[in-house]
Amino acid sequence: MDATLSGDPAGRYRGPSYWLSTLDEPLTPRPALPGDADADVVIVGGGYTGLWTAYHLARADPALRVTVLEKEIAGYGASGRNGGWCSALFPTSLTGLARRHGRDAAVAMQRALHETVREVGRVVVAEGIDCDWADGGTITLARTGPQLARARAAVDEARTFGFGPEHLALLGADEAAVRCAAEGVRGGTYTPHCAAVHPAKLVRGLARAVERLGVTIHEGTPVVAIRAGAAVTAAGTVRAPVVVRATEGYTPTLPGQRRAVAPVYSLMVATEPLADETWAQIGLARRETFSDYRHVIIYGQRTADGRLAFGGRGAPYHLGSRILPGYDREPRVFAALRRTLGELFPVLGPDVPLTHTWGGPLGVARDWNASVGFDRASGLAWAGGYVGDGVGSSNLAGRTLADLIRGQRTELTTLPWVNHRSPRWEPEPLRWLAVNAGLRVMTGADAAESRTGRPARRAAVFSRLLGH
Repeated sequence: MDATLSGDPAGRYRGPSYWLSTLDEPLTPRPALPGDADADVVIVGGGYTGLWTAYHLARADPALRVTVLEKEIAGYGASGRNGGWCSALFPTSLTGLARRHGRDAAVAMQRALHETVREVGRVVVAEGIDCDWADGGTITLARTGPQLARARAAVDEARTFGFGPEHLALLGADEAAVRCAAEGVRGGTYTPHCAAVHPAKLVRGLARAVERLGVTIHEGTPVVAIRAGAAVTAAGTVRAPVVVRATEGYTPTLPGQRRAVAPVYSLMVATEPLADETWAQIGLARRETFSDYRHVIIYGQRTADGRLAFGGRGAPYHLGSRILPGYDREPRVFAALRRTLGELFPVLGPDVPLTHTWGGPLGVARDWNASVGFDRASGLAWAGGYVGDGVGSSNLAGRTLADLIRGQRTELTTLPWVNHRSPRWEPEPLRWLAVNAGLRVMTGADAAESRTGRPARRAAVFSRLLGH
């Protein structure tokens, strides 16, 4: 769609990702906050977390006055730029959760995440959100000996906690290649608990659903401070007994939150639409999302319009948790992603062009433990630290916050991430040194394992140091 006709004459809101660029709707910002206002709940952040919280609050109690404040437009941040996996993934392993909270709590958390994928799909249908939803599950490939060992370990862990092959299945080389025929596949795992989505269509459709329920959304309204009873902007203050922080990777821009999470950039590329003959050689016939068992995460999906959208970590962390538009574009990382695509799928070769490159920050808690919480005494609530797994878990966060805020004790409010307090990141420059050293160690480990076929011990040690 032409940017001028879209109501976004500068193209500002279509540029940050392939997903935003292909929205068939105007991206004209909703009216900004005109001045001081009152609400029962004010939510800071118009991405998935904030909108799911608003949605479930409004559904549970239509009388509540709920206001959402967004600096740009709904979905401008990670919600409109991610890989489009609505998954049951959680950044802390089952073993890690059990170590902190006990086995039963870990199992309950994983079951809640499984159910969350179905819940998002239910809302998509109920609200008529056209977001290219495809229940294809996820295949995670093993292409080296150490990767195959990690695949087997993942299945062993799942069995230890009572999750059978219907939740996570170990695949042989032929079984894996049927789903995703990447070069050199030696095996892998498959889980049905994931759907591929067009993430920007999902978040924009959710914003419209929230408005139909009577929630007020003010866009173009940067919040400069959050305190008990108020969200402060340059245009005015929204006073409310409950204030929800739903800012994920942008959290360090708020006063007092610089060390709450580390904004780590994840970058993506997309090919032109591929021919059916090309897809026949790649696979992903059910639009399975895919990854592999390397240390530095990669992720991809077959889009509804036949592109391969592919992303990965590897961009540097920036001193002082700085977030700037220029950090969305790292030519070195884009080139590495293109090379990796060629290695995975030689049919793409060097001649298949990339039509889109983009990126953005995600939020990483110091202990890699996402959390959701509400302090009733102050009225302050929060959710985040998803480490890139927020498309699904943000829905669980929104439902949980709605119960906590309304004073309901439910199965969700007793999950182990509720009111978990992650330690703060180290002050600079220690934070910069630690995060970037970790990226170098993991990248080097992947290269060494590919070259030697032996596991890299330093990567495992560093992962334990991070609490992963």
